[in-house]
Amino acid sequence: MNGSDSRIDIGALPGRPCSAAAALQVVGEKWALLAVREIFFGNHRFEAIARNTGAPRDRLAARLRSLEHAGVVERRPYNERPLRHEYHLTEAGRDLAPVIRALLDWGDRWVHEEPPIVMVHEPVADTDAESGGEGDGAHGHDLDAAWICRSCGEEVAMGTLTVDVRSPGWDRAGPTPTPTAP
Repeated sequence: MNGSDSRIDIGALPGRPCSAAAALQVVGEKWALLAVREIFFGNHRFEAIARNTGAPRDRLAARLRSLEHAGVVERRPYNERPLRHEYHLTEAGRDLAPVIRALLDWGDRWVHEEPPIVMVHEPVADTDAESGGEGDGAHGHDLDAAWICRSCGEEVAMGTLTVDVRSPGWDRAGPTPTPTAP
């Protein structure tokens, strides 16, 4: 959210205290994530976001306001008369890029036979002294991203993960029994 004073109190949410539950309070509605997708794709004006999401205009306006309040998007004026704004992702919004990519990947694998959208990776040209500073000539290619652990550099596989529950009164299975007084 915008600052520590506007963050969601995960303890106030029903069920297990979890950052995923808190995140879904902000971006878990279909039109919110589709609006983020469109802005991520470079569509910043309301008309384009509405057209490309298919969202009802009133719902989209409400979602964009809530995303702005949460610090995910910011409005910037692009016209003074009449005053018009466009939407841009903040750092928090840009950090949703892997979420959008994961949803696209999942949809490509489990929902849609042929990918209607493909993410293309444009490698940064190599400009170090060894190559003479002319770049390596790399061209864009379809993104085949992996989940890499920053601590050890290894690719993460589901079988290598465990859960360390740090919320008081909870363990992996759920709420822990409260000790009864004698």
